[in-house]
Amino acid sequence: MKSGAGYVYRSESGPVSARKRTRLSVLFLVCSILAVYATGQVVAAPLFNTDSVLDVTLTGPIGSLFENKEDRTELPFELQADGLTHYIEVRLRGHSRLERCAFPPLRLNFRENLGMQTVFGGQDKLKLVTHCRNLDRGEQDLLEEYVAYRIFNVISDKSYRVRLLRINYEDTDEKLNEKASPRYGFLIEPGSQLAERIGANQVELQGIPKQRYDREHAALVFVFQYLIANTDWGYVKAIDEKTCCHNGDLFEIDKQILFVPYDFDLAGLINAQYAFPDSSLHIDKVTQRLYRGLCMDREFLKAALQRINTRRSEILLVVQNVPGISEKNIGGATKFLNRFFKKAEREEELLHSFERHCH
Repeated sequence: MKSGAGYVYRSESGPVSARKRTRLSVLFLVCSILAVYATGQVVAAPLFNTDSVLDVTLTGPIGSLFENKEDRTELPFELQADGLTHYIEVRLRGHSRLERCAFPPLRLNFRENLGMQTVFGGQDKLKLVTHCRNLDRGEQDLLEEYVAYRIFNVISDKSYRVRLLRINYEDTDEKLNEKASPRYGFLIEPGSQLAERIGANQVELQGIPKQRYDREHAALVFVFQYLIANTDWGYVKAIDEKTCCHNGDLFEIDKQILFVPYDFDLAGLINAQYAFPDSSLHIDKVTQRLYRGLCMDREFLKAALQRINTRRSEILLVVQNVPGISEKNIGGATKFLNRFFKKAEREEELLHSFERHCH
């Protein structure tokens, strides 16, 4: 390879000028775009296109990262996956979990421009959900939260995809409990990628205009949250946030607003050791289902309920197919979900209950 003198590389037939190389690059880009339009296919980031477990090693100053939970300074780390090493920066993230977790959630920042041929191709900043605390139980809680995300994937494509990791943590500060590694974790699809995938724009609003929210999608969200017994969400501003909504992001398609939920660790399906319901809800424990959706025409809730009912087998299969989840927790989660489906058999009665408790 030759640089300087106006050349950047040499072909078999002779040197190629930088100007000619630029023309060739532009031609290749144009041809690629035309090929995309011709086939109707868009090259997607590969990370979330499969549900296989990705084995990774995360090496860096974990001890220093955890020393001050109020400090969100990024520190240099190495992430190894598929035989490649990526030089990234990592910082703490989260609100309530940052306070309660001995092993808090992290944000991975890929500083390098990764090609699409790598598993992390096209990624910029990624949210990593970790096992929080209590090691074995914390890991099971994490896997059950992963189940919740996957269940909503079954119900709607307008949902955050996730990728399960088996993480070997190597603390260069040598302060990490040896039992904290290896552990499962999972990455959450960035909002920008979700928006591109569903043909939407991610938006920030003070609240959701009454006439603009997508009622069909909203009904699916409401019934899904009831299915997993999650009350930690709402069409209101989150704590310390300036815009709507609590544990959900907003997307706009054809002037209609969609609420896409995330953070299910306080749901009854998970029943985490630290999970307690808000006292204002007047329920004793998170495993008690409480409908918290908005009031709307029954036809939307009925359609959502029927859609979820028709996917009962797929939903239960999600629980069965998650690697690492214990037989006890598979049985418990299956039983918990089946209690919902048993209620759903009395459709009119359940719809009436929704209408009595709607906001």
